[in-house]
Amino acid sequence: MFIWDPVKDKANQAKHGVSFETARTAFGDSNRVILKDLIHSTSSETRYFCLGRTEIGVLTVRFTWREGQIRIIGAGYWREGRKRYEEVNA
Repeated sequence: MFIWDPVKDKANQAKHGVSFETARTAFGDSNRVILKDLIHSTSSETRYFCLGRTEIGVLTVRFTWREGQIRIIGAGYWREGRKRYEEVNA
């Protein structure tokens, strides 16, 4: 169900301190919020954000759909994601 580039995963861990294995847990939050990524979407690929609570806090996961699977592109604990999550789940 989830796929990712292992090189990108290691880079994300170094930059944001979050593995893509951890990022997938955000999708298990029943109160998760899915938003379209208007900036990074293209005519050939729509990208999204999943805002979901994990053990540490609200995680923002950037992803797309490829061949019926969720492809994780990036993840981090970002203030803007937490703010949007809390607004929707207030």
